[in-house]
Amino acid sequence: MDNYYELRISINPEMEDIISDICFSNLDCEGVVLAEETYKDLIMTATTEGTLRVFLTDIDKNPVEILKTERELLKSRGFTDEELGSWEITLDEKENQDWSKKWKEKWTVTHVTDKIAVVPSWLSYTPKENEVTIILDPGCAFGTGTHQTTQLCMKALEKYLKQGDTMADIGTGSGILAILAKKLGASSAYGCDNDDTVIDVAIENAEKNGEVCKFELKTADKLTEKYDFVCANILHNVLFEIMGDLKNIMKDDAKLSLSGILDEKKEIVLEAIKREDLKIIDTLTQDQWISYVVTK
Repeated sequence: MDNYYELRISINPEMEDIISDICFSNLDCEGVVLAEETYKDLIMTATTEGTLRVFLTDIDKNPVEILKTERELLKSRGFTDEELGSWEITLDEKENQDWSKKWKEKWTVTHVTDKIAVVPSWLSYTPKENEVTIILDPGCAFGTGTHQTTQLCMKALEKYLKQGDTMADIGTGSGILAILAKKLGASSAYGCDNDDTVIDVAIENAEKNGEVCKFELKTADKLTEKYDFVCANILHNVLFEIMGDLKNIMKDDAKLSLSGILDEKKEIVLEAIKREDLKIIDTLTQDQWISYVVTK
C-alpha cells in the first residue's frame, strides 16, 4: 500500500463539523476523526482543544497554507481564536497503514433521540421498535448526525414536522435532514447547497436510505417554491444575511428550524429574527449551541 499523510489540527471540538467540512471541500481528504481526550498517568484529562486527524493521500495542494487561509476567513466572519482553537498543525507521512479503515475506528451508532439513530454504513445495527435509522458515511460531508447543530435540527424535525409536510433544507451538506424528513413522513424533501462537492454525496446518501429527495446546487435567494418546514443549519452570520430569503420560502403556517448558532453569537441571529418579524416558538440547546424554531 502507498504511503499516506496524517494532518493533525488542534481545534475547539465544538467546531469539528465546520472544520471537517473545510478539509473535505479544500484538501481532498479521505477521512477525518476527532480525538478529544488526553491521558496523563492513565487518567483522562479534559482538554479545551481536540486533535482533528485528517487523512490525505497527497499534499499537492499545500494543506497547511490552505488551512491558514480558511482560519482567517472564519475569523473575518466573526469567530474568535477561543472559539476556533489554536489550529496548531502537524503533518506526517505514514507508511503502509490502512488509513481507509483507521479513521472509521471511532465511529459507532449515534442515538440522537429515543426515536432517531444515525448508523455508519459499514456497521450492522438492528433498530429498536419504531426507531428511525439513517444510514450515513460519517465525514462524507457537513451534517454527519454527530454534531450538536445537526442534532438540534433533527430534534426540531421530530417534534414539529407533520405527516405530509413539504420540507426544504438550506445548506444541506450530507442531506441528512432531508432524508430524516422523508423518514418522518414528509411528502417531499428538497435540499440545496452552494458547495457543488456535496450534491452527489447527498444524492447517494438518499439512495442508501431508500428515500427520494431532490438536491441541487442553489442558494436560498434563488428559490421560488414555498414549504411547510424549512431547516437552515448554517453559520450565524450567514443566517443573519439570508433570514429574509428563508422567510420568503415559508408558507404562512410554516416552521423554520435555525441552527449552527454558538450561544455567544445568538444575539446576531435574534436581531435577524426580529428584523423579519418572525416569532420564536421554541428554543433548543445542546452544550454551547442554541437553535430556534420560528414561524411567521
